[in-house]
Amino acid sequence: MFIELAHFALILALVVALAQTVVPMVGAARGWRGWMTFAEPAATSQLILISFSFAVLTWAFVVSDFSVELVYANSHTAKPMLYKISGVWGNHEGSMLLWVLILALFGAFAAWFGSNLPATLRARVLAVQGSISVAFLVFILFTSNPFVRIAVPPLNGRDLNPLLQDPGLAFHPPFLYLGYVGLSMTFSFAVAALIEGRVDAAWGRWVRPWTLAAWMFLTVGIALGSWWAYYELGWGGFWFWDPVENASFMPWLIAAALLHSAIVVEKRETLKSWTILLAILAFGFSLLGAFIVRSGVLTSVHAFANDPERGMLILLILGVYLGGALTLFAARAGVMQSHGAFGTVSRESALVLNNILLAVSAFVVFIGTIWPLVAEMVFGRTLSVGPPFFDAAFTPFMVLLAIALPLGSLLAWKRGKLGRAKGPLVGLVVLSVALALLAYAVYAGRSMVGPAGVALGVWVVGGAVLDLWMRAGRGPVGDRLRRLVRLPRGDWGKTVAHLGMGVTIFGIAAMTAWNVEDIRAVNIGESYDVDNYNVTLTSVDAVKGPNYDSTMAVLTISHNGGTPFILTPEKRFYPVAQMPTTEAAIQNGILRDVYVVIGDPQANGGYAVRVYIKPFANWIWGGAILMSLGGLISLTDRRLRIAVGARKQSTVPAE
Repeated sequence: MFIELAHFALILALVVALAQTVVPMVGAARGWRGWMTFAEPAATSQLILISFSFAVLTWAFVVSDFSVELVYANSHTAKPMLYKISGVWGNHEGSMLLWVLILALFGAFAAWFGSNLPATLRARVLAVQGSISVAFLVFILFTSNPFVRIAVPPLNGRDLNPLLQDPGLAFHPPFLYLGYVGLSMTFSFAVAALIEGRVDAAWGRWVRPWTLAAWMFLTVGIALGSWWAYYELGWGGFWFWDPVENASFMPWLIAAALLHSAIVVEKRETLKSWTILLAILAFGFSLLGAFIVRSGVLTSVHAFANDPERGMLILLILGVYLGGALTLFAARAGVMQSHGAFGTVSRESALVLNNILLAVSAFVVFIGTIWPLVAEMVFGRTLSVGPPFFDAAFTPFMVLLAIALPLGSLLAWKRGKLGRAKGPLVGLVVLSVALALLAYAVYAGRSMVGPAGVALGVWVVGGAVLDLWMRAGRGPVGDRLRRLVRLPRGDWGKTVAHLGMGVTIFGIAAMTAWNVEDIRAVNIGESYDVDNYNVTLTSVDAVKGPNYDSTMAVLTISHNGGTPFILTPEKRFYPVAQMPTTEAAIQNGILRDVYVVIGDPQANGGYAVRVYIKPFANWIWGGAILMSLGGLISLTDRRLRIAVGARKQSTVPAE
């Protein structure tokens, strides 16, 4: 009965979302306060109804209710509890239910904590947010119902994709969705501002925390997915420019640009039209990601579904919302005049350069991702765009961005002076070059990518620290330290986020340039050396897991004759899904990872063994953690909760 009630709750949520879309929008147009305030209880009611549906579906997975077709297709009684729960969103229907739950959650947050917004703007924001819920609730109810029953329930299920039975994949999709769907709020703010025909400093401050939260969640989600690919897929890499990886990366880049652009709107009341456009495109790329993941038109190990018909419906939603918003933008952008002027050398110009580089980078990723589909549809040719293209086309823009960051942070608003800004950076340039030369000397004969990464990483990290130090003003060190502690949290958050970017740049370059790889057939008891490490294949045994069979190798490894350590890579086989997986064994370290994979048995009785020595691998994800932490610190800045120059009365269109 609860399954049917959950289905009915989704239908009621659709009715509430329709009312939330229409009533506040009409109220804002007519100036009817009662109709405008209807948006708040509607948003709360929608969240309660969808939460009930999601909770019921989760319970069905927990108790293995195989009368529900979705549970039968994605679960099994022998599956560990964590993966029973993650099975809720490890499929198309359940993931879409999670999507609308997060949509409703963000709408409810805007209703609960948006009391400082003008009444008309809040009503329109919640109405637009409700309209997005309408589209996806219709999509779920008519094409992707998660509550379909099976007339004669089977005794057991078909299990979840073994690749998804991993802690990284249990938490990766929810964080990604919090980022993807969180960008719906920036879209709603943009469309509401276009309808009102007004964007000012207060709007820039209101939209920033939503963008910051979405960007932060996207950062965590992408990092978790990268980490999962690193240790689970067994190939030793962290990023492959897979279409679904790119689908999450494009909105992250646009959201990063939007964060910086909104600062200019808030501080200088300029770049208004550009900021609105970025807010629209950020959510547009999120919808594009939903299409790529679910349509099957682009092959990916991460895809939830292979259903072009349902994918086309998501593409229709993308076309309606993105096309409608861009049409409204074309009609209304002209009335959003920018009042602030700034010189060529200024912080505003640096932020414009930042935006251009991020936007062009996202466009490069978009072209590389979608081009195989275009080539097949238009030219009838099957093409593959792989890492070489992305590495060559994308990397230069990120290098330029890294170079520009510290210099731009030190420029003054409106009109800056290069001489004053570059003075404090001279020592940082010397330090960056010196450490790069040291890296080149230590790793002589290897790729120049490593030394370049050292220089860029030190440049970005040092620039962030120098910017924070200069914000403390002049005077004795003790006085500056006391002022430093009292700086707004937004300044600290920015510094930590930029520190994270510098650390990640260094980690990527170091791991790419100085990685050591050894692949060979090894007999049990045989020892050999890999880059100052002695490796011995001690044994290979059959092991029984909770829902899989495993071949586990035991390798004894020592570094320069030191104390040995044990690594136990596995080859698993899941009988229900009839699917093998590779489980790498990794000894993590601050300076390097030792990464081992056991392969198939060889004709001579040995086993294929791959050993990688990966320097500074964990700095990649450590940097991502710092970036996310910087976003969280900035979110706690009380200035984001107080609208600068808040409008007491909203602009209401003339009748």
